[in-house]
Amino acid sequence: MQHIVVERELELELVLSPGHSVPVPARLGYRSDDPYAVHIAFHIDSDQPVHWTFARELLVEGVFRPCGHGDVRVWPSRADGRAVVLMALSSPAGDALLQAPVPQVSAWLERTLRAVPPGTEGGQPGLDDALDQLLAR
Repeated sequence: MQHIVVERELELELVLSPGHSVPVPARLGYRSDDPYAVHIAFHIDSDQPVHWTFARELLVEGVFRPCGHGDVRVWPSRADGRAVVLMALSSPAGDALLQAPVPQVSAWLERTLRAVPPGTEGGQPGLDDALDQLLAR
C-alpha cells in the first residue's frame, strides 16, 4: 500500500504577549502511515526545528471550537479581523502560544481528510472484520 504524505509550509505567529508576536516558519505534516496524528515543525531561535505531534482530531475540532487539555489546547479566534486558530503547547522545555491562519490550516486539513477520511484511520477495509472474527474465537 502506498503511503500518502500531505505537507504545507506556512508562517505561524508566536504570540509573546497580547498584541505582540513574531513570525515563525513552520511545516504542517500528515502521513497516512500515522493516520491519527499531525506533525508540526517550526524554527524558534535554534539550529534544529522544534517538533510537535498531536491528534489530527484536535486540530480539526479546534478550528471550530475550543478543545484539548494538558499539553495541547486548540481554539478559534480572530486577529486583525482575520480568522485564526490558536495552539497552546506546553512541555517541560517551555510553553508556546502559536497562531495560524484558518484558511491555510483548513485547506491543508481538507487534504488530509481526503487522503484518510475520518473513521478509516484503522487501516485497510476488512481489517476490522478480520480482527472481530479473530477476537470472537
